[in-house]
Amino acid sequence: MLARLTDVLTDPIIGDLSDRWQTRFGRRRPWLIMGTPVMMLGAYKLFVPDPGVGMLYFLTWLAIFFVGSTMILLPHRAWGAELSPDYHQRSRVTAAREIYVLIGLMVAAAVPMIIEIRADGGTGVGEVFKTLWQDAVGAFAGDFGEKKVVDRATLTGPVLQGLAFTVMLALPICASIVLIFVKEPKVASTEARPSFKDGLRLVRKNGPMMRVLMIAVLVYFGESFRNAVSLFFIRDIVGVPTIGAAYFFYFIAALGAIPFWLWLGRKIGKHRAFMFTLITVACVSACNLLLDYGDYLAFFLLFIVKGFCFGGLQFLPVAMVADVVDVDAAKSGGGRAGTYFAFLGFSEKLAIAFGTGASLNIVGLLGFDPSGGVAASTEIGVQSLRLVYCLGPVVFYGMALKLIWNYPLTPERHARFRERLERRAARLAVKANTS
Repeated sequence: MLARLTDVLTDPIIGDLSDRWQTRFGRRRPWLIMGTPVMMLGAYKLFVPDPGVGMLYFLTWLAIFFVGSTMILLPHRAWGAELSPDYHQRSRVTAAREIYVLIGLMVAAAVPMIIEIRADGGTGVGEVFKTLWQDAVGAFAGDFGEKKVVDRATLTGPVLQGLAFTVMLALPICASIVLIFVKEPKVASTEARPSFKDGLRLVRKNGPMMRVLMIAVLVYFGESFRNAVSLFFIRDIVGVPTIGAAYFFYFIAALGAIPFWLWLGRKIGKHRAFMFTLITVACVSACNLLLDYGDYLAFFLLFIVKGFCFGGLQFLPVAMVADVVDVDAAKSGGGRAGTYFAFLGFSEKLAIAFGTGASLNIVGLLGFDPSGGVAASTEIGVQSLRLVYCLGPVVFYGMALKLIWNYPLTPERHARFRERLERRAARLAVKANTS
């Protein structure tokens, strides 16, 4: 949580600098170049620590890892928002980015899964997929059969090393693809951009942006509130012996749902599509309250529906902020996408930090023992775990739905802002040609 709170300083600073820093390579590219080695170093130091290190070591390198991540993520999001002024094309850009996020999550999940399967005696790619298929069939049949159990503690080092080297291999390759093949649009406006202090004032006066930030805080707080205890709920309340198959189908459903959320956003608007996503996830979360130990099939079906909504939860708020940037540009004449995405990133990380800390402390203080499971926990501790996982998101999503219901930046209003920006750009072009 402390490492996340360092983003209070780094997010606004990096977002503002990426808006202002003009180089021969562009505004956004230099940050990807600098952020990649920082994030790689942070990942290596976290996953392959020196012997005998303590809390300060992990706090330091986790903060450095987050700084590297911020140096990449914020300019990358702003870059995507600037690729097109079109309302729906921006949804496609953010959806494409979300597809690669999901692929990355699947790769990250596959690394420990492959190492564990090989430790159980599996060899080769075919054996890995065979075991995964058996887990999936067992999940839906409610019978996992006889599974060889290995000491997971002995796999901690190999798993973390595998994750570290995966990040160090994939990150520079992906960054190079972006740097080489994606053009960075020129800044449309030649007017002087407001200072950072003036930008803060504009954000406060930007009604849609303030609305999106409040929605993001509530939604990400609710998500992290539930995610922090998800392993305990799946393992101890439902009793699923392996969650590899669950997450495999979860991410497959998320990938397959991206076109649906794009279509729904075009049909009814991004904010209404986001509202539909939250309602669906809230219903799924509430239904989990009815599950008992051994209800594998019901859990997997609900988990897949949640996966179907995962993409919408991730990319629709980002697409909404990209549209909000136009409101600021129409009023100020400046291109401050980086600053706006810095505020969004800061809100996300603050909500995740406190959401995670809140839920873990609640179930811990009420008597749930994560090392001993249900048998070692108090009755109220087990019930608190159920309520946090199942009803926690419902409460925070409900508060967010009230803000989304009358969200002001509809597709029609956004089109009017774009017309204003285009007229301003035309006037500046005429002025530049005559001077």
